[in-house]
Amino acid sequence: MKFATYRNGEADGCLMVVSRDLSRAVEASGLAPNLLQALQRWDEVAPELQRLSDALNAGLKPLARPFDPARCMAPLPRTFQWCDASAFLNHGHLMERAFNTAPIPDFDTIPVMYQGASDDFLGACEAVPMPDEALGIDFEGEFGVITGPVAMGATPAAAQQAIRLVVQLNDWSLRSLGPREMKTGFGFLQAKPSTSFAPVAVTPDELGEYWRDGRVHLELEVTWNEASFGHPHGGEMHFSFGELLAHAARTRKLGAGTIVGTGTVSNAGGERGSACIAERRVIEIIAQGAAATPYMRFGDRVRMAARLPSGETPFGAIDQRVVACQAAGTANH
Repeated sequence: MKFATYRNGEADGCLMVVSRDLSRAVEASGLAPNLLQALQRWDEVAPELQRLSDALNAGLKPLARPFDPARCMAPLPRTFQWCDASAFLNHGHLMERAFNTAPIPDFDTIPVMYQGASDDFLGACEAVPMPDEALGIDFEGEFGVITGPVAMGATPAAAQQAIRLVVQLNDWSLRSLGPREMKTGFGFLQAKPSTSFAPVAVTPDELGEYWRDGRVHLELEVTWNEASFGHPHGGEMHFSFGELLAHAARTRKLGAGTIVGTGTVSNAGGERGSACIAERRVIEIIAQGAAATPYMRFGDRVRMAARLPSGETPFGAIDQRVVACQAAGTANH
């Protein structure tokens, strides 16, 4: 099944079932008003949602309309928990080399993860407001999963069984603010603005052979201002999603609607490029002693889409521009 959330004036939007080829969509609010409630009642509503999806894909839903990504909020516009990991070890090792920092203890055996804000996710086509170009505006292409309930202390195998949906996301970063926040030991806050999501969330079976071992085995194509930036492959992920979820649930249960991300998709060797500017800058520092690539400016556009060998984009595409944030208290014209 494939799901999206259309704007309807409510904070959680309207649940839509989307056809496999992303051409058509039909409202599913009669089964669950929004995706979060569907996840909370999954065992009850999933069979009916599957029947609706099957009928839509068979062309049997006359009320279906052309799917419009511009109407989409994030699949889950807000939720109770959002955690992001660093599951592609190449990215972390590059940072250590460039800045000559000590290795993170147990980096290859214990996942690194932070808990982010989950109250204001952005849709795939929304303009992205940022407060200041000088803060080092950067994109970070990732994959993620949305879960049902996960018990405290769940094994990786049990945690992986709780995965309901797979998503594609852009975990925006403000690089100038990150170093100080990391040194405090309290984790990111200001350095991590609202995260953006591709318009469609998919059940793992929709990815077929490209979902295996708890990983998304697809390239993530990234373009910046219409120029190719990278196409790293998700299969190089060191920790599986089951392992990431088990890590997050070691000392707490996870509620339905929890989202866990992979961190920046990154591949060793560099042939596939990068999914974030910071990584390219690090490669430049290692190769030539200084970074040459600047961070983003207001008006810049970034596009991200995971692509099947057939050319299809199962999650749709994130396609956004960075804009200056309007100061609080000013008129909205």
